[in-house]
This record gives sequence, C-alpha cells and structure tokens, in this order.
Amino acid sequence: MPGSLGHEEQDANTFASWGIDYLKYDNCYHDGTKPTVRYPVMTRALLKNGRPIFFNLCEWGDLHPALWGAKVGNSWRTTSDISDTWESMVSRADLNEFYADHARTGGWNDPDMLEVGNGGMTKDAYIVHFSLWAISKAPLIIGCDVRNATHETMDIIANKEVIAVNQDALGVQAKKVRMEGDLEVWAGPLSGRRVALVLLNRSYWSMNIKAHWDDIGIPPNTLVLARDLWEHKTLETRFVENLSAIVSPRSCKMYVLKPIS
Repeated sequence: MPGSLGHEEQDANTFASWGIDYLKYDNCYHDGTKPTVRYPVMTRALLKNGRPIFFNLCEWGDLHPALWGAKVGNSWRTTSDISDTWESMVSRADLNEFYADHARTGGWNDPDMLEVGNGGMTKDAYIVHFSLWAISKAPLIIGCDVRNATHETMDIIANKEVIAVNQDALGVQAKKVRMEGDLEVWAGPLSGRRVALVLLNRSYWSMNIKAHWDDIGIPPNTLVLARDLWEHKTLETRFVENLSAIVSPRSCKMYVLKPIS
C-alpha cells in the first residue's frame, strides 16, 4: 500500500500528535523515484512539525544509504531483512561493519532488528547477536514478543553493561580489527580511554582467541583492567600487550578494557 507517499506532511503531523518518538520509514511501496529523492520529503516534513522524531531510513541498503543517510535521517538500514538464523545474523553484521567509518553521533548504521528470543538460534548465538549489535552502535530494536519473553531472553536483552557499550557517549562504531579464519577480534573506542572488545568464534570448535593492543588502539606496555560483560565480573588478571580467552563454538566473549597505567 502507498502509505505516506504523497502525504508526508499530513502523516508527519499525525505522528507528532500521537507522541511518536521513532519512525521507521519503509520502502515497500514506491513510485520508482530513488530513495535519495523520496526520503528527504519526509525529513522536511518531520523537521517542520517541530517534534524530535528519530528517523530510520529503511530502503534495505539498496543505494548504500550510509554514504548519504546522515543528511536525511538518524539511522539507515545497511542490509536486507534479517532472519532468525546464525548465517543471516553474522552476514548482516559483516555487511554493516563495512560501513563503520560512515557512522557518527546522530547517524547510525542499522543491520536490522534483533532476533533474540524468537527461537531459531542458541543462547550463545543470541549473545553473539546482541554483542555485535551493541559494539556496532546499531539500534537495539527488540524483535521478539516481549509478552512471552523467557528469563533467558531477558537476561540477554536487558544486560545493562552491554547496553552501556551501545549507548556510550563517544558514539564510535567498532570494527573487525583482526580475522584469522573463523576467529575474529572486534574492537572500538569508548569514552574515558576505554575500549570495547568482542572475541568471536565462528567455528564449530572451542578456540583460543587473542586480542593485541596494537590492533585495538591501546598503547604498548599499557596495563589493562578487563571487565567481562556477560559474566558481570572484573577479571583478577591485569593484562599487558594482549588479552586471550578460550571461546566456545559459535560464541563470543565481550569485555570493556580500561587502562590503569
């Protein structure tokens, strides 16, 4: 159905009158004009009504909106629709990471909503899902029925320490800084000279993964305190030059690293 096409100002005013805070503007119906032409019409309509509404552009990454979306909206889909499988989830994380340099405060890359709690993946895979979305500063939009969410699901999507990484004031999207086969190190700077770190094991075997300071932006010889965000504990070891951990199959470890010297 046409939706708001041709009625952008009318609908923007209606959304504002309803107290709407977030508008995902989809691409399911269009008249053949390019998204770069259609979406700014709604941008202007939203600005005109005066209510601060977060504007998400959802044209599925067709015209690489990371390259132009910051002038039009607050976030933009970098991928086609996600599904509740490991392959779909990690492939969208990969594609979204490609555009990391184009994200900034007020303009975010969006690899689609969270599938956590929908039942198609393991608990470990859902932890990977939430960790990668958080460190990538992606919008954390819950995609399961929260009325029926299990305690296990809530433990994941309500992890305040992981959410804090996503909401960090510095607003820098993490990158994949090292890949060795199915083993990956994702890292990005946080406020207060801290670093967010994900050690990701895509393989079917438990593997040791090592993050080196020179890969993740920590000066050499720096002594570092590591907080495990899924175990909710600060590790007793003080790390220098690198941090390594055994990571289970199709799982991850997530840390916040804080220099202490």
